[in-house]
Amino acid sequence: QVQLVESGGGLAQPGESLRLSCVASGRDITTYSIAWFRQAPGKEREFVIASRRAAGTTSVADSVKGRFTIARDNAKNIVYLQMNSLNPEDTGVYYCAGGTGIILSSLRQPSSYAFWGQGTQVTVSS
Repeated sequence: QVQLVESGGGLAQPGESLRLSCVASGRDITTYSIAWFRQAPGKEREFVIASRRAAGTTSVADSVKGRFTIARDNAKNIVYLQMNSLNPEDTGVYYCAGGTGIILSSLRQPSSYAFWGQGTQVTVSS
């Protein structure tokens, strides 16, 4: 199985950028689909973006399209979430998730992912 550890969260002002990292260990991430989800206080976990194994298909939530991107560094076994033009609605705990055998239509479902990191807090506020 794969272990996932997120980092890079923090406080940002509206309009600023942050880059989150998801470091994987135990398995080669090229065999995994990797996604980022987020959860704001009092809300359900929400899909953000996903990369379907080996830097294949990418799926992006409408709320972050054009602002957030996902990138893999397969040599380092790291997946990045680049977040630009942040706004207060982006505040939440961001989770990295990994899974195998995920079909395209299920990429946005939390239940598709067997492995999760502990999360990293992102707060966007002036």
